[in-house]
Amino acid sequence: MAYTIFIDGKEGTTGLQLFERLACRSDVTLLHIAEDKRKDTATRRALINESDITFLCLPDEAARESVSLCTNDNTRIIDASTAHRTAAAWAYGFPELSPMFRTNIACSKRVAVPGCYASGFNAICYPLVASLVMPRDYPVVCSAVSGYSGAGKKAIAQYESIVHDSALDAPRLYALTQQHKHLPEMQKVSGLDFPPIFTPYICNYFSGMTVTIPLHVRLLAKKMSVRNIHEVFATHYSSCNFITVAPLTDDDTLYEQFITANTLSGTNNMRLFVYGNNERILVTAQFDNLGKGASGAAVQCMNIMMGIDERTELT
Repeated sequence: MAYTIFIDGKEGTTGLQLFERLACRSDVTLLHIAEDKRKDTATRRALINESDITFLCLPDEAARESVSLCTNDNTRIIDASTAHRTAAAWAYGFPELSPMFRTNIACSKRVAVPGCYASGFNAICYPLVASLVMPRDYPVVCSAVSGYSGAGKKAIAQYESIVHDSALDAPRLYALTQQHKHLPEMQKVSGLDFPPIFTPYICNYFSGMTVTIPLHVRLLAKKMSVRNIHEVFATHYSSCNFITVAPLTDDDTLYEQFITANTLSGTNNMRLFVYGNNERILVTAQFDNLGKGASGAAVQCMNIMMGIDERTELT
């Protein structure tokens, strides 16, 4: 059986990536919308309700509008916007966090794809909170770097212009008011009582991301070493297809000397690193902001909803 798929918002970065990932699959049929009808409500309504699965790659308000247009009880929606990530009626699209998350995705008609930064953050914090290692009131600080593709089409054009502001050549810190749109899901999904201090940087390379969280051992609920923390993640993600934990040497240090943000570009993989010493420990998630942080995660959710191998057409 071929599933009928509509991508509402195919012209954005995530939408284009989704289209590329799905265009050559034999188990799906893509519904197309004419260029001059992309914002036509009646046409979008018809395509949404004709589809088995609709992907929303839209700004938040437009995504909410698209959901309101769906009157077909059999149409399932996967939303890549921020609009529904903390909504009670929506499944959160990160199956590796727990069997409950995976079951909710498989059974739900409404799935919200995690934000890119939130994917790395929750991959780290959720297991620590769930295992009672990190207290719910822990004062979390999170730093992250991302390629410019995560900033959208306008920013991509600015970075890739032959003539551009030299300020774009250096890493740029933003979200200075601590109001980043991913913070609500970072707090809610991880189980923390308070949002973290979050310092994201956009950098002059196309795609790839690292998200890092420091741990003060004295503030944890349990006395933990680097190896103890490593074991928490190795156990939690032991059966996962797309998340791995970098190995330690015999003296509890990493084999890697550097962690590069674009290593996993073009994949749906995520790699976790645990390093530091027995007083201060760092945990880093490395992944592609366009893969596991966006379109790759959306396709993984679709595969689970279709009841097929989640790895189908994903690397």
